[in-house]
Amino acid sequence: MSRDNNNGLSEVLPLSTIVNYNIPTVGVGFMFFMVSLYLMKFSTDVLLISPAVMGLIFGISRIWDAVTDPVAGYLSDRTNLKVGRRRPWMLMSVPFVCGTFYMMWNPSELLSESMVIVWMAAAVILFYTSMTAFSVPHTSLGAELSTNYHERTRIFGLRHMIWNSGSLLALVAMHQLITGENPRQIAFVVSVIAGVVTAALIIWMFFNTKERPEYQGRGESNPFVAFGDVLKNKYASLLLVVFFIENLGGATIGILTPYIAEYIVMRPEKTVIYILLYLIPSVFSVPLWVPLSRRVGKKAMWIFSMLVTGFGFGGMFFLEPGSDILISVLAVICGLGAGSGAVVAPSIQSDVIDYDEYKSGKRKEGTYFATWNFVFKSATGITLMLTGFVLSSSGFVPNQEQTEVTKLALLVLYAIFPLVCYLIGALIFTRFNLNEAEYKKIRDILDRRENFTSSDQTQPGGPS
Repeated sequence: MSRDNNNGLSEVLPLSTIVNYNIPTVGVGFMFFMVSLYLMKFSTDVLLISPAVMGLIFGISRIWDAVTDPVAGYLSDRTNLKVGRRRPWMLMSVPFVCGTFYMMWNPSELLSESMVIVWMAAAVILFYTSMTAFSVPHTSLGAELSTNYHERTRIFGLRHMIWNSGSLLALVAMHQLITGENPRQIAFVVSVIAGVVTAALIIWMFFNTKERPEYQGRGESNPFVAFGDVLKNKYASLLLVVFFIENLGGATIGILTPYIAEYIVMRPEKTVIYILLYLIPSVFSVPLWVPLSRRVGKKAMWIFSMLVTGFGFGGMFFLEPGSDILISVLAVICGLGAGSGAVVAPSIQSDVIDYDEYKSGKRKEGTYFATWNFVFKSATGITLMLTGFVLSSSGFVPNQEQTEVTKLALLVLYAIFPLVCYLIGALIFTRFNLNEAEYKKIRDILDRRENFTSSDQTQPGGPS
């Protein structure tokens, strides 16, 4: 730990610490990417479930998240065990995350049509519940690792890179599912390997990452007060609105890319290539965005991200059969924009949590990231339901040439809807004003409080 004279006691972490913390996201990112990007198409084209039904299943899972996300955040904040308050939850999630991932890709061929739907509904809902038990404590722990304003960008920048390394691996599995002769058998092998590797990586993180002991027992005891503080936090409430609007548009990007590749561009075999052209610049541009955020500020970086990503996907409206070059160029542009936002967004969220400590004296990372997680999944769920119903009502028929009405619906959902959402999100975010100077003032006050408390505890007759 090193001292930053401009920012009190602020850690600059060894690279190994950040890697050990982030390593489970290779497996978790693989799973999340597979479910977000390909489970809908696997369900409609292989399992022959209606897109409206799958959209409804995803939507119901988000409604259930309204219960599980806040509970996970609150309980994570309040957990007080020798090994910490975050890592026990992640370790406990292992069999559930891996087991439900296997369920989603392996419904028995002996099940009736209605029972397949029941199976998939149970698997999807339980999977997202299990993911909550991992992801809320994990992102909360990331915010706690350092109080350095820019070090947090480094932590979450590397998290973005490692998470999307899992996404890149998922593309290999997707390609096999798309081109293989027996997608059910391929899904079985992929789900088993993913479960074993993810379990091993989470266990590795558990034993090789430490928590800050001074944050133990500092969560809010009253859950209503805890979540009330989030809504009363002027910076957090603005971020919630921006995050919700941004993810309303962003959700269509993941779910519809396979449909766009097959039914609009007419190049289903290039689906993985288009996604690679998005992911590679998103991942490998991180070393550019981390130092650039120091120069231009986190706020400017996030606005830049929303504008570039929004206009990039807006250009997708002009796709037509054979538009290989256009979709490829736009995918690269969107990947660069998304990468810059993914680096700074959780770093900004962590700063907002310190503002809450300044106001309330509590450490509620779990509550805050649970709220943001719920907003993200709610927006995604709403968009998935909308996508499912729009495809069904526009006359979508799997594995066939689509009507002009269906093609127009696909393009509007994939291009115009995200463009509008990103533009609105960027406009609202211009009102955010927790910059580096303001943060340092808050951090200095918090450091003085901590030093005063530590000094008081060493005096005779003080707390033991």
